[in-house]
Amino acid sequence: MRIDNALAWAAEQLEGGESPSIDAKVMLANILGKSQTYLFTWPDKTLDATQKAQFEAYVAKRKRGEPVAYIIGKRDFWTLSLFTSPDTLIPRPDTEVLVEQVLNWANQQSSASLSICDLGTGTGAIALALASELPQASVTGVDYQEGAVKLATRNAHANSIANAHFVQSDWFSALADQTFDIIVSNPPYIEESSPYLNEGDVRFEPKTALTSGSDGLDDIKHIINNAPQYLNKGALLAFEHGFDQGTAVNVLLTKAGFINVKTIKDFGGNDRVTVGQWQ
Repeated sequence: MRIDNALAWAAEQLEGGESPSIDAKVMLANILGKSQTYLFTWPDKTLDATQKAQFEAYVAKRKRGEPVAYIIGKRDFWTLSLFTSPDTLIPRPDTEVLVEQVLNWANQQSSASLSICDLGTGTGAIALALASELPQASVTGVDYQEGAVKLATRNAHANSIANAHFVQSDWFSALADQTFDIIVSNPPYIEESSPYLNEGDVRFEPKTALTSGSDGLDDIKHIINNAPQYLNKGALLAFEHGFDQGTAVNVLLTKAGFINVKTIKDFGGNDRVTVGQWQ
């Protein structure tokens, strides 16, 4: 089977999905160990029997709804290539808005040697993106799941990032006596009854990393209530949250004593990130 024929067949098999052609290219490029540009440049190259069988297996998994990031075991985020696992959420482009806002704030500070904590780090995406852009900073990522801690550590090594480390912790439980200049989090924020949980890739992601009580705000409230004792004076607390939670998170931060609170929209124009500064 030629590359162009394989891609056409896969797109037909995946018709009705969100992005059949893109999914096919990502999976085939992964199997071949080549860039997607290679697929366009050499459409007449032939897959060997092993490659063809693997591609067919990948397409079958995707047809069942499995996320491409889990099928190939990788996802690009920021400037990084990250290993993925069903133990963790798949990094998404909108989360880069959170990274951008934290970097904007960090770059305005007088000290470059900032201490940063990423709560619920998952793949380590946020922590590693920040660590890669702020080499003088010290970044700690925490996650309740041991598998996530191991995965994030693997991603740090794979991307040659030495100024980030990861520990197992139930939010702040393993951070006694530590304080930070920045605490950032993309916590669970979906309502437990949300129909969104039965759609697309989300069906295959860990529910514990997605849902947080009846209004989706349980974990955000917990972090806001406990963060002050782990924040240095003037420190930043920054969240990713649901598209309809900006006002609620803004109010929670303000009531808890944070100043300079603001909500930022994602690439689709939805409220996605809210930040506040501890006095």
